[in-house]
Amino acid sequence: MMTTKQAQGKNGKRKRETDTEEATREEGGAQKQLPSSLSNPLMLPIAPTANRHADPESSPKLIVVLSQATLENYAQTISQSSSSTSSGHASKSKKKQVKYTLLNCDDHQSILAKMGRDIASTRPDITHQCLLTLLDSPVNRAGRLQVYIQTAAGVLIEIHPSVRIPRTFKRFSGLMVQLLHQLSIKSTTGKEKLLKVIKNPISDHLPPNSHKITLSFDAPPVRLSEYVTKLPSDKHLVVFVGAMAHGADDFADHLVDEKIAISQYSLSASVACGKFCCAVEDHWGIL
Repeated sequence: MMTTKQAQGKNGKRKRETDTEEATREEGGAQKQLPSSLSNPLMLPIAPTANRHADPESSPKLIVVLSQATLENYAQTISQSSSSTSSGHASKSKKKQVKYTLLNCDDHQSILAKMGRDIASTRPDITHQCLLTLLDSPVNRAGRLQVYIQTAAGVLIEIHPSVRIPRTFKRFSGLMVQLLHQLSIKSTTGKEKLLKVIKNPISDHLPPNSHKITLSFDAPPVRLSEYVTKLPSDKHLVVFVGAMAHGADDFADHLVDEKIAISQYSLSASVACGKFCCAVEDHWGIL
């Protein structure tokens, strides 16, 4: 038989276990109600979940058209000396070789002077800077950016979002020379065309449900962070940016819905592209 002292000890042990379970439940409930600052005391970055399953194909995109880009090949004839031996006599002959380079204001000043052209009219470095800014942006990594180039000579180029533009201008120039000759640049791992010349006009390649704008320093200035929130959520945003040193901004007047200015100061084309990327990234929740 169990003595009174043993029964009291057993009941006391059960009471302590019950109190422990209740305390555990209360502690767990308190942990669920902790604020985010206490639940994550180290303030570690948390991956966003809002757009994790967003389909880039069905979501609105930012479409940037770099207009009036100065991408022009120039053919240079180079004479090369070669020696040959015939019947014991050495003879020298000169062979002419044609070499193509991308016309630019730094390397071809004398050539431009002979052609009677303004040095500022050959600035392919502006296009290079814009492409680096656009393709490095988070909105491009999210699959919601498309870039086209309209050259001053009327050539229309489509840029694949996954292309890696060379960082140095010298390598970029070689790539553009190759593109303008071959009309396309394929990836080394497959048959996908990363850069390709497409048929004009640009309007055939723009989605019908899009809001088209162009940048003009003479237009009323707007704050981009507020401007993009007022646009229809189901429409693509098409921005025509002048990729030239100076000139009139009437290159897309027949296509755009309105002209806007995004600063009270004159901005470079690359900075303008960056401001648009940041504005839509904040609006679409892209980090």
